Amino acid sequence: MRFESNILTSEQAIELENKYGAHNYHPLPVVISRGEGVFLWDVEGKRYYDFLAAYSAVNQGHCHPRIIQALIDQASKLTLTSRAFHNDVLGEYEEFMTQLFGFDKLLPMNTGVEGGETALKLARRWGYDVKGVKKHEAKIIFAEGNFWGRTLSAISASTDPTSYTGFGPYMPGFEIVPYNDIPALEKAFEDPNVVAFMVEPIQGEAGVVVPDEGYLKKISALCKAKNVLFIADEVQTGIARTGKMLACDHEGVKPDILILGKALSGGVMPVSAVLANDEIMLTIHPGEHGSTYGGNPLACKVAMAAMHVVLDEKLAENAEVLGELFRSEMRKIKSDRIKLIRGKGLFNAVIIEEKDGISALDVCFKLKENGLLAKPTHGDIIRFAPPLVINEEQLLECCSIIRRTIEGL
Repeated sequence: MRFESNILTSEQAIELENKYGAHNYHPLPVVISRGEGVFLWDVEGKRYYDFLAAYSAVNQGHCHPRIIQALIDQASKLTLTSRAFHNDVLGEYEEFMTQLFGFDKLLPMNTGVEGGETALKLARRWGYDVKGVKKHEAKIIFAEGNFWGRTLSAISASTDPTSYTGFGPYMPGFEIVPYNDIPALEKAFEDPNVVAFMVEPIQGEAGVVVPDEGYLKKISALCKAKNVLFIADEVQTGIARTGKMLACDHEGVKPDILILGKALSGGVMPVSAVLANDEIMLTIHPGEHGSTYGGNPLACKVAMAAMHVVLDEKLAENAEVLGELFRSEMRKIKSDRIKLIRGKGLFNAVIIEEKDGISALDVCFKLKENGLLAKPTHGDIIRFAPPLVINEEQLLECCSIIRRTIEGL
């Protein structure tokens, strides 16, 4: 069935996706046609508060005018050359980012999972060339409950059967330890072939799992003591989401390899980056890693504009203050359906106990009816992560919607 694109109803749009698209997602039945700031509108014109922020990719809000203007200005001049030639924006972007985050070098990629793959290649090469691990014997440790994508490498590191079942054989040289468990990590590091530990400072897809205070400092110290690289996957937690520019900043630690993505472009286009110092980054030579679109001038201009918005509008500070307010308001909800509230900054989760046949997904359906969009993860967890441009009045209105929805079940 063919429809005119400008007059699609929600039902028609969903029908088209179901018929012609792969069934690798199960979205809420809402069809978005416009976004601005903290708001989204469906094709029928209903307005919603966005409390997912495209999995933290739109920290700066939907269609931020400064980011869109940077996109338009650069798109009218030059979008892509590939890395076969230099362009006049990449160096400026690399200088800006390395100075902002305090690293020697940046390797530009497009998606978060590409950033993860890049970090692992760097760690293995560093292990062979610098640490002296024998060929093909390098090991990388991951935390149980991690999520960094769905490539074969990413699912090989996963402990979620939904991610890995049916896709083997898996990448060798990966090992798993429990998250937030330093003794387990110490035991794993007894193996001299371990070259890196890759970890989310706060686990996002697992349900905003916040580790004990001091966990990151202990990781950093242990990695230094054992000559192991500390890889921080800040694709979702970075760029002001947790109340600091990086989640690692809460404990004042600096990883050896930093992975950024999502909000690095403000949700305008796929942009990711891996940052490290020369000893690590320069182990990879020309022709050994790359991407046709990585470092394209359009992405570089967009990313710089997106980062300036974060800094100029003090989005980290806003996330820290309003995150405290959000959790405080959630604790006022009078309902035995809520088992736990946790989070940091504007990266929060509410764990829902299924009662009377009403699940976390059902709660999200009710929230949608009441004008707020959120999505469950792992069955019983609702992640609440609005764009960081939200103000106090808007946040309190959203808290009221959540409270009325849950108490009214």
